Amino acid sequence: MQIQPGTLYLIPTRLGDNPPLEVLPISIKKVIEDLDHYIVENEKTARRFIKRVTPSKSQPSLKLSVLNKYTTEAERNTYLNACLQGESVGLLSEAGCPAIADPGSDIVSLAHQMNIRVVPLVGPSSILLALMASGMNGQGFTFNGYLPIDKGERKSKIKALERISSELNQAQIFIETPYRNMKMLEDLTKTLQPNTRICVACDITLPTEYIRTKTAKDWKQNKEDLHKRPAIFIIQKD
Repeated sequence: MQIQPGTLYLIPTRLGDNPPLEVLPISIKKVIEDLDHYIVENEKTARRFIKRVTPSKSQPSLKLSVLNKYTTEAERNTYLNACLQGESVGLLSEAGCPAIADPGSDIVSLAHQMNIRVVPLVGPSSILLALMASGMNGQGFTFNGYLPIDKGERKSKIKALERISSELNQAQIFIETPYRNMKMLEDLTKTLQPNTRICVACDITLPTEYIRTKTAKDWKQNKEDLHKRPAIFIIQKD
């Protein structure tokens, strides 16, 4: 008798330390209650999150596979074996939505190759929430990940994104390591033309949430303290 493969559930998590069910739908709780197999970026924080969502769930019953930059391809290729044996698996993001600015996309690709059903669950995406609140073009946009660290390369990249934004009427979205946020904002205000709009969205969904869109000229005159606060940056030249 052929075994019916399990399902790969893509499980979003909080963007901060607020109570999970303040920002996540009850469907997340129901799925986590049913699953014992998970693919996670950090075992300790994953266990803590699962316990916060479902306190009664047995922690010893959890089977967690770690997916990070140290995971080998051979290891990764075994992570969906439980699905092939009829068990469903949860792909759990460290923050926000799995496979979006997150290493989980390789697992999702593998699931499709293995004809395993993939089910994305509803949850917060800092990228989309920032774009929604920015006032910029939600019908034409590009997510660029991290910009170069090298000063000269970063300046060239910012100018290129500004040019593309103007030519294609696109919002250009990117992220930065939280401790370099202030330097990023400084580089943007120095490099962009004065009337180019910049949206800074940090601490999204948290009590300290801050989202503002102003021109590069206006940002020079009034800067928010963004140090060590998870942030999304968006630029658009009209």
